[in-house]
Amino acid sequence: MTDLFAKTDRFLGMNGSWETAAWVYFGIPMDFTASFQPGSRFAPQRVREASYALETYSLAQDRDLEEVPIVDAGDLELPFGNVAESLARIRAAAREILESGRRFFALGGEHLVTLPLVEAMVERYPDLAVVHFDAHADLRDQYLGERLSHATVLRRVSERLKPRHLYQFGIRSATREEVRYAREFCHFYPHAVLEPFEAVLPELVGRPVYVTLDIDVVDPAFMPGTGTPEPGGISAAEACRVMARLASLTVVGMDLVEAMPHQDLSQRSAVLAAKLVREALLAVVPSGGDNDGSFAIG
Repeated sequence: MTDLFAKTDRFLGMNGSWETAAWVYFGIPMDFTASFQPGSRFAPQRVREASYALETYSLAQDRDLEEVPIVDAGDLELPFGNVAESLARIRAAAREILESGRRFFALGGEHLVTLPLVEAMVERYPDLAVVHFDAHADLRDQYLGERLSHATVLRRVSERLKPRHLYQFGIRSATREEVRYAREFCHFYPHAVLEPFEAVLPELVGRPVYVTLDIDVVDPAFMPGTGTPEPGGISAAEACRVMARLASLTVVGMDLVEAMPHQDLSQRSAVLAAKLVREALLAVVPSGGDNDGSFAIG
């Protein structure tokens, strides 16, 4: 009887249980430091709804979401406007998932949500490398007097990592000071994405990798539903190809942030975000077995 009902409160194909899941998908409805357009807090639910425009099967990867052990845990409950407490709750949720032996994919929300996720990751994986796809460097030390902001998040992340463990791709908007910092403390690949990413894959293989995808790395012609659109980005097709390349890495966690589907009445932004989620998860989540020896299916 239950097969007769759509489960639009879950991402398409994620119908597994917590007990059998190796990965956990969850939403983070937070956009409290947005400086141009707020509204990314609505993305988790809108992207779930849009996922039903897709197939669970990826023709490009010959894999199906229904065959991989993922559970949609829902959205975190956050105190609206309280940045410090929200970050603490995000960090606690990430820790709980990791302590259970599972990994996670988080759907934001603004980019600041990446910071507590990475903080939890570094506790478990001290040698963590972070791969960052974005239109913006997000490396300011402060923004409007605040050290915790969507514009400073990768600066804070880099401070939690070992030197030059942050890899940035597709950046096409930054201050001069951010560029200086990136060239000294990060691996910095402005403008291009797929070619430099493929070039550095060999040095990332075998290392624990966290991926943060700010969807505004995609050109606003393909992705108008984002908070700070920046012309000159990559195509939707290239973004999907990049997600498939993650299959060669040991990805221990991931997020997709800064989607704002309600700004795009065509719904192509929500559907693209959902497709990137699908392609990323099919690339990084094994069909069975365990992640790192700490959690086994069955």
